[in-house]
Amino acid sequence: MEEGYTSLPASHLLGSVPAVIAEDKTTSVASEAASSANLHLFPPSNGGYRAPGTPSGADEQTTSSWQGVFSISSYSSYFNVDTDVVVERIISSVYPMNDFYRKIDGNPDLYGPIWISATLMFMLAALGNVGTYVMEKRNDSSTTWTFDVNYVEWSACAIFGYVLAVPAAFYFLLQYFGFRTSLVRLWCMWGYSLFIFMPICMLLVVPVELFRWIIIILAGTASSWFIAMNLKACTQSSDLMILIVGAMVLQFALALFIKMFFFP
Repeated sequence: MEEGYTSLPASHLLGSVPAVIAEDKTTSVASEAASSANLHLFPPSNGGYRAPGTPSGADEQTTSSWQGVFSISSYSSYFNVDTDVVVERIISSVYPMNDFYRKIDGNPDLYGPIWISATLMFMLAALGNVGTYVMEKRNDSSTTWTFDVNYVEWSACAIFGYVLAVPAAFYFLLQYFGFRTSLVRLWCMWGYSLFIFMPICMLLVVPVELFRWIIIILAGTASSWFIAMNLKACTQSSDLMILIVGAMVLQFALALFIKMFFFP
């Protein structure tokens, strides 16, 4: 009797569960792996965004180029510099004959330009007030000390506006003339070119007008020559003298603006 019950087939009964086939299990696992491969990659290695199914390589770079602009991790590599590198680049910016543009080819940074621009902004605001007071005190002994807070606003707009807008304008001009360059490299170059005005600000406090003009002319000439030499290296010695001369004029105009506005 017990043998009869055990020999009955159970596949036709209601509620019966078919046996699990190993082959079906393997197929389902493979399909899950294939579907998971189409998910977004987060966080992306380059700080950008990669759409589902986008192959790695050139297409990934094209897709993530604009999305990476709004990602903080995209800019982390431009601040990955140590003190020795920044000091070396500062020293190179003081000597216009050095090929600064090729030195930053592999690793342009934004730490140095931002630090130099912010420091120069506060130095112009503070020392500009001191220089104006010393000059007025020399001419009129009854002059009292006053701090013009507008110097902070003007120095911030002048320095940061210049170091952001001018390299961006030359970037688009170089692109128009067929030169493939990096905007970050131009920002880096123009940012370090402002370092020479930091020690000059301390010398401009001296209440001797002739000495002030000599100092600012020398600083403007050195800074303009630095920009010209590196733009020439950027354009690979092509005949773009109008572009190079224009950059020199703008750099020298900044030096004159510093003298005439902050140290009148």
